[in-house]
Amino acid sequence: MAKATIELIQALRNTAKTLAQSKAYQWGHMGSCNCGHLAQQVTRLSKSEIHSRAMEKYGDWNEQLNDYCPTSGLLMDDLITQMLDFGFDSDDLKHLEKLSDPDVLQQLPLDQRHLKHNKRDDVVKYLDCWADLLEGSLLDTIKIPALTTGRVFA
Repeated sequence: MAKATIELIQALRNTAKTLAQSKAYQWGHMGSCNCGHLAQQVTRLSKSEIHSRAMEKYGDWNEQLNDYCPTSGLLMDDLITQMLDFGFDSDDLKHLEKLSDPDVLQQLPLDQRHLKHNKRDDVVKYLDCWADLLEGSLLDTIKIPALTTGRVFA
């Protein structure tokens, strides 16, 4: 699971917000699909730049992640490296493309867990739920020291 950081959670929330307001969603386009929209947010590359990089190799995001080699010199592998360095792991991205992470889906009400991987509103719901899960995880790590009971007045 992704590293719960404020920046990563914000990237998920920004992606969800942008996607919810955008008409540029196309699951079959490497720069406009589920991972493509998140990659735009993280890398600041345009959808066409992401798609162009992806066309250097074969396959969809899942296949490209399976074949990922950080030293290949291919631009798509460099993009994946940026995503991994940001705090995601390859399984996160594979799950995002299919909306399939069991931990994320478990956060949804039972009757809302059957998301369609190529439906924009379901992607937005998944991203928001994932951000909520990571935010909860991050908050669980914050420890507030106990306050002393003695009062000090000036």
